[in-house]
Amino acid sequence: MASIYFVGSYKPIMCGIADYTGFITRKSPVGRWGVLSFDLEKYGVSLTADRELATGRVWYGIPDRRSFSAPMIQDGLNELVAKNEDSVLWFQHEFGIWPDNAKFVNMLRDLDQIKVVSLHTLHFQSSETTCGLRKQEYSFLRLLLPHTDAITVFGDGVYQTVTRAFPEHRDKVHVLRHGIHLYPIIARMSRAEAKMRIHKYLVYESGLDQAYKDSLKQQRVFLDADTIVMGAAGFITASKGTERLYRAQDLLQQMLPRRRIVAVRAGFLREADSSVDSKFAVGLRTRHNSTGQFFLETYLPEDVLPILPRALDIYFYWPSDCTQSGILAHALGAGATIACRDTEGVGETVKMAGGLACVDFEQAIASLKELVLYPELRNEMSERAVRYAEEFSWRNQALEHFKLAERLCHSRIRRLLPTLPLGTHTDATLEPTFTVPDKTPAIV
Repeated sequence: MASIYFVGSYKPIMCGIADYTGFITRKSPVGRWGVLSFDLEKYGVSLTADRELATGRVWYGIPDRRSFSAPMIQDGLNELVAKNEDSVLWFQHEFGIWPDNAKFVNMLRDLDQIKVVSLHTLHFQSSETTCGLRKQEYSFLRLLLPHTDAITVFGDGVYQTVTRAFPEHRDKVHVLRHGIHLYPIIARMSRAEAKMRIHKYLVYESGLDQAYKDSLKQQRVFLDADTIVMGAAGFITASKGTERLYRAQDLLQQMLPRRRIVAVRAGFLREADSSVDSKFAVGLRTRHNSTGQFFLETYLPEDVLPILPRALDIYFYWPSDCTQSGILAHALGAGATIACRDTEGVGETVKMAGGLACVDFEQAIASLKELVLYPELRNEMSERAVRYAEEFSWRNQALEHFKLAERLCHSRIRRLLPTLPLGTHTDATLEPTFTVPDKTPAIV
């Protein structure tokens, strides 16, 4: 069976790509994966509170985002790979992590290894090009595709856009959907129980200022059975459109004056020195009024994070620019009722998972009104979200990674085999040694 060596940021680095790789490796076959990551002191972002280095085959030898080369990556791989092991170098790509496009492609060109690149931030609804990619993305793919064995994208929209733009490389493009967390115990909780649990955490255990804890307690935000709580969680960034959450609450409360509707946003600044996000957070603090709108700056630990989406009657997400969403991967597995903007991969995912995705904000408000009035609709959406999470769990998506790696390794063996006389059979020796359960979704 082939082994995969992921290349990119990795825990304890605090970023979405590091999280993504961490979740994939948790579910990967033992002894069949490794990671080549960046020097933790020089990478330039915050580290998680748990600074313990990952165990297993992990190499923190890439100096920084601009200091990398094929010989350096090969040296790191040589330290990790076992003798006679079929291996695949699997790069996690995001333009902030690999900012020098030409250098990245030159590195791939010079690596004599099977190479896969997972493209986390490709658009397919951009107006910058006729195909839907952004100009930078189109230029990058034009350089990249001749020098990699495969690329993976997260959805059908990106797949169709890339294959239309580069039909000569269609066979290199594969869909591997974003993995989804499974929280079967939380997903089976009643909303009332989830609300009680998140109330206890926020009021008695969280790092919130006492004034915020007191207002949650006095207003019985999560304890009043007649209150509709809509909201979101995760890192605070300007692109996530949190101000639209509060606007939606305003409008719905005006439309339904006899119902009590509350908006709650919980999270914290990942990079406190980001001037854009810091300024945005200041604006959100002014929206907090301790009655109908709450802005809770606090960290939600891993065991608490999925409880909030389950507790919310409506998980509302209206990003201004977002191709995928790690927080929605948590929300879906927790059985959240998700309403979002129909944009890029976020909209595609939520629609596949049976949630509400709207192009226009006005359309969203009309649909949210229906969700407020009819709890059975919210329950149906929640059940569909859990079914989607089961189909595209991290375990299943990890298996899909190894299925593709196995296929690429055997394709390369076939290319390298000498021409044999007619009648000579080699197929039996090239059968994959790694089987995938029938229910695992097939790679497109």
